[in-house]
Amino acid sequence: MSRTFEALQRVELERAQQVDVAATPSQLKTAVVETTRPVKSVRVGEEEVLKLVQRVFRSAADGPRVVVFSAIGHGDGCTWVSSSAAMTLAGQTSGSICVIDANLRTPGLHNVFGIENNLGFTDAMMQSAPVRNFAQQISGSNLWVMPCGSPTAQSGSSMNSEVLRARITELRSEFDYVLIDAPPTNTYADAITLARLADGMILVLQSNTTRREAALKAKESCEVAQVRLLGAVLNKRTFPIPQNIYSRL
Repeated sequence: MSRTFEALQRVELERAQQVDVAATPSQLKTAVVETTRPVKSVRVGEEEVLKLVQRVFRSAADGPRVVVFSAIGHGDGCTWVSSSAAMTLAGQTSGSICVIDANLRTPGLHNVFGIENNLGFTDAMMQSAPVRNFAQQISGSNLWVMPCGSPTAQSGSSMNSEVLRARITELRSEFDYVLIDAPPTNTYADAITLARLADGMILVLQSNTTRREAALKAKESCEVAQVRLLGAVLNKRTFPIPQNIYSRL
């Protein structure tokens, strides 16, 4: 594995964010957002992302291979969660992984990996070249990144088309795992459209910000569309215990 890929992994895992994985979608019914004093802990973030990868992708040989990540609202950290999951999964398997930026309005995956956004997902929707041509491989790794793509292609692309279905099918044949960073579920229909072609969806909630009503609305949207909800991630969780005490536990 190259130093570039290892550096990317360190940058993501050293961010002062925490991820708490909900074991089942039903936990959305009882999720309570509490205002607490923040305590930073890099180790908890690493462990929870690893737990997410193991539960969703590595728990069974016939588990989901194409998964959509979607936040409840803007700024909930969906891009961070999906990119961290992709890098962790790449370190857990020798299979090929492709993480895709399908957030057409506010793309950000290219910034995480420090790559150009001149060619990507939206271009794949407009052009007929092999889908792998629109992804960039992280040097020395089994991880491929498909950024959102050029603004010109974004204006003409459509989520509701047979082209999208064909591209998802092609991605399944080209990569062992596909992780899709989608826009917020409650704001745009894109996430549900993508999830109906995928093996399921993971919702990303932000601690102290996401309202229970909004989380339930997203869950109900998945149920109406018959989208398999694989779980929920509580991002940026904080703790009421002061740091000097918490570090001793």
